[in-house]
Amino acid sequence: MSVLTAPLSDVHTTSGVKVRPGEPMTARARAPWSISADQFGPALHSGATAVDIRSQSDRDRDGILLGALAIPADDVLARLVPGTAVSLVGAEFDRRWVLVGRDGHDAEMLTWRLQALGVTGARFVVGGQQLLSRSAARGPLGAHTARDLETYAAH
Repeated sequence: MSVLTAPLSDVHTTSGVKVRPGEPMTARARAPWSISADQFGPALHSGATAVDIRSQSDRDRDGILLGALAIPADDVLARLVPGTAVSLVGAEFDRRWVLVGRDGHDAEMLTWRLQALGVTGARFVVGGQQLLSRSAARGPLGAHTARDLETYAAH
């Protein structure tokens, strides 16, 4: 199943328009959709949440993205858009999410869909995990993950 046609419950956008799966959507960009690999660490440190949309087999082969939520690409829209039956508790229209795919292509399309549904803080990493793993910014951690690691190391 393509991430563009993944099932999604009815959602209300911030404009109050009800969007149903399969309906065409028009999005007007309110901010850049992408960040580069070297902007990934600073984005996490400033409060964004990383979302690893790669398949489990990709994570097993290429490694995990420490501190990221692992949500399959087919489930991202339903989990990150507020108001669905399976939305994450922290899903809000202005929440900052950074989607990381294998090469960035699926994450780009999902970011477009999220923004079209009113989740204006959604971004994706250009080049995905492939570029992150080769960049000088390898291994950046969000503040919550750094705190957790400090706690584990102290015990």
